[in-house]
Amino acid sequence: RIGPFASLVRRGVEVHVYDHHPSGRSDLTPAVEYVEPVGATVTVLTEIFQGRGIEPTAEEATVMMLGLYEDTGSLTFTSTTVRDYQAAAFLLSHGANLNTVADSLTQELSADQVELLHQLIGSRTALTLGGIEISIAHASIDRYVGDLAVVVHKLRDMEGLDALIVAVRMGERVFLVGRSRRPEVHVGEIFAEFGGGGHSFAAAAAVRDLTLTQILERLPPLLRKHVNPRWEVRHLMSSPVKTVDRHLPIAQVREILTRYNINALPVVEGEQVVGILTRQVVEKAAHHGLSEVAAEEFMSGEFTTVAPETPVETLQELVVDRNQRFVPVMQQQKMIGCVTRTDLLRHLVAGARRQQLPTAADEAGESLTLKKRQVAKLLRDQLPPRVMTILRQMGEVADSLGLHIYAVGGFVRDLLLRQDNLDIDLVVEGEGIAFAAEYARRHRCRVRTHHKFGTAVIIFEDGFKVDIASTRMEYYVEPGALPTVEHASIKLDLYRRDFTINTL
Repeated sequence: RIGPFASLVRRGVEVHVYDHHPSGRSDLTPAVEYVEPVGATVTVLTEIFQGRGIEPTAEEATVMMLGLYEDTGSLTFTSTTVRDYQAAAFLLSHGANLNTVADSLTQELSADQVELLHQLIGSRTALTLGGIEISIAHASIDRYVGDLAVVVHKLRDMEGLDALIVAVRMGERVFLVGRSRRPEVHVGEIFAEFGGGGHSFAAAAAVRDLTLTQILERLPPLLRKHVNPRWEVRHLMSSPVKTVDRHLPIAQVREILTRYNINALPVVEGEQVVGILTRQVVEKAAHHGLSEVAAEEFMSGEFTTVAPETPVETLQELVVDRNQRFVPVMQQQKMIGCVTRTDLLRHLVAGARRQQLPTAADEAGESLTLKKRQVAKLLRDQLPPRVMTILRQMGEVADSLGLHIYAVGGFVRDLLLRQDNLDIDLVVEGEGIAFAAEYARRHRCRVRTHHKFGTAVIIFEDGFKVDIASTRMEYYVEPGALPTVEHASIKLDLYRRDFTINTL
């Protein structure tokens, strides 16, 4: 990546390297090498200065501080180390002028850079892999435009992106710049495929032998190869969890297992989980005439709990190697969810599908899976601005209460069909009535509630209505009776709905 100087190296010129990037497979073998895992090459130089007793002038210290700030994002990038701060202190003590540094780093974009930024904004698309959204933007310009990294940083900050890859054709070459805030997206490894390199969070490459179109075609499969989502228990768990008291008779435990179509239950004393009961054990106890014996007599007290942040690999060891079919998820000594053997199996099967090569439909952009940006565009196109504002406000209220809220049913169907429908049904994973009351308090609406079914209607001044329900499941005590309603997870709520429409 040293351009015309490569021919000099081949003629035997001695090479000295001072760098902070990790070594790559195509790197030169230098005669002298100072490569350190720090945020800036300037830090390497200041440490050499200090070791040799070299005192920079104020002007030299200012120029070096400029390089330090540029490489570390003014000491804010995740690559910044304690050694970089120590280097800054050394340079400041030798007269580095921070006003000059600030003036140099806050220059306005040139006209060419603004044109480039405009192209990148218009071309940006998103690829989602394992819940991680990676933005890809491209542009083409006949002349060379300097400081492409500055434009990339501007785009990333404007859009609030966690991972961004930019490809720009300038004349005969295509320049690649990548930035990532996610450890799962190692842009250095990705760009090594194009002969470039860098860190996990920042990398670059210059490509001569591929066109811009060819690079854009290669990026999706390369991302699928290199992006490794870090799945945690919180991504798989279900909540709320159905529990039974330790003193409950086996007959009633059996009824609960049948009613909710589940195969394992946690046994509790107050809020503390004291054991696990499986359908197999309950059926054996009932078969032997022990239906009136308490659940605690048959529960298994040998179980392990996990936290929401526990890696899925640890969970897999519990379920597969230790044969624990039901795993409680605990936070601050309180059960907030659970993961079952079936949940893990679904995740593993879905993961295997994600690792397959893309289908022809995927390559042609014909996959039925809608991306977040596509859904957002559908909402903007189909809904009046006032309704969009209401939905956004409801999302904000749910976030502030720590709740998940979903649009369901015919409203979603007609959104996908691009048909008008403002009959909006929302479900809240939690207390729907409490959510409706809080929204009405903040935005001065009326609320009509139905506590028996856990539903509410939010009524605005002009008569516009939004139906709110808690995620729930229903069962019937006897034929012809009204359903008995209980809170449940979104998964169980969707199971009770008719498959064709209301599970949307």
